[in-house]
Amino acid sequence: MKLKERFHRWKENVSWIQKDDIVEFFRTTDKLMLLICVVISAFSCLLMYSIYRAGFGNIRIVVMQSFCAALGLCATLVLSTIDYKTIVKMWPIMVGVAVALVLALKIPGLAYKPEGSDDWAWIRIAGFSFQPSEVLKLVFIYTFAYHLSKVKHKINFFSTFLLLCVHGAVPTLLIMDTGDYGSALVFLAIFIVMMFAAGLSWKLITIGLVGLGIAAPFVWRILPDYLKERFEVAWNPSLDMLGQGYQQYRGQVALGSGKLTGRGLFADNLYNVPECYNDFIFSYIGQTLGFIGCMVTVFLLVVLMVKILFTAKKAKDDLGMLICCGVFAIIMFQTVINIGMVLCIFPVIGITLPFISYGGTSLVISYLSIGMVLGVYRHNYYEMIFD
Repeated sequence: MKLKERFHRWKENVSWIQKDDIVEFFRTTDKLMLLICVVISAFSCLLMYSIYRAGFGNIRIVVMQSFCAALGLCATLVLSTIDYKTIVKMWPIMVGVAVALVLALKIPGLAYKPEGSDDWAWIRIAGFSFQPSEVLKLVFIYTFAYHLSKVKHKINFFSTFLLLCVHGAVPTLLIMDTGDYGSALVFLAIFIVMMFAAGLSWKLITIGLVGLGIAAPFVWRILPDYLKERFEVAWNPSLDMLGQGYQQYRGQVALGSGKLTGRGLFADNLYNVPECYNDFIFSYIGQTLGFIGCMVTVFLLVVLMVKILFTAKKAKDDLGMLICCGVFAIIMFQTVINIGMVLCIFPVIGITLPFISYGGTSLVISYLSIGMVLGVYRHNYYEMIFD
């Protein structure tokens, strides 16, 4: 009888602890930020189902997007509970794993190029594929934030500036070597935003911009011909409607056909745009939900970015602030470039729309990046209490 009473008492204690932990977890979490991510993901899954119903994709895009959204959400919740100061101390392991994954793309038979892509930037194992560059993005944010937080007081020393440039150049060049120039530009955006947030002087910013201007002609020379053609037809896709300009031309037609309120998610005879579930998802939103749907999408992403910046502003240390700025850079840059591709402002360079475009790796990594921000938010909460 005593043993039975002990068991019930132990069971009650465990239940109480679990309930208390859950309450504590949600009390210290940025619930609005989490809710925005869930709403955008649910919207993305609805779009995938609409695309499947329209005959522009198979059922796999619906299943995988839903599964990866759930997986990403769980991973976010776990990551947000781990102190980011503890995570950055493991930077040698993270760098080793991320770089090894990128270098694995050089192993014959391991690299994979999905249909519609120009780059062998995926690793395919047992029927599943993922992009090593996505993993490297998060590792770069952690390591670069850690580096900047250590040298922030002397960031405007030229020697320190050069070392930081080397730090930023290594992952960028690694990804460029795989042919994934779009992802390489994301690394460059992360580098610029984090350097600016760390307090880089306008003098060195000017030097950097001049350096980029000088390097631009040389970069143009080494670009593959197909990328040069994409730049040339970006502003006028009708110059090559059946070639390099085909996707953007179809995207413009689809986007404009939606007018104010759209043709409907399950309308008949929708325009088929290549990669409408991936890079050109924004054109599908415009076609089915119109200008209003596009504005709501942009609004949700902007609110998410503003929330990230607020968390950065309230960070109790430079490391947390810089981590948030790195995540902001990813979401901001990819949003601007992806929508710019559809609007024919930028060439097609394979940049996804965060949380909305189809892609398992990019979706999970997007969620993990939010987990990094939520970790900073939780740290801010506890610091505020103890202060």
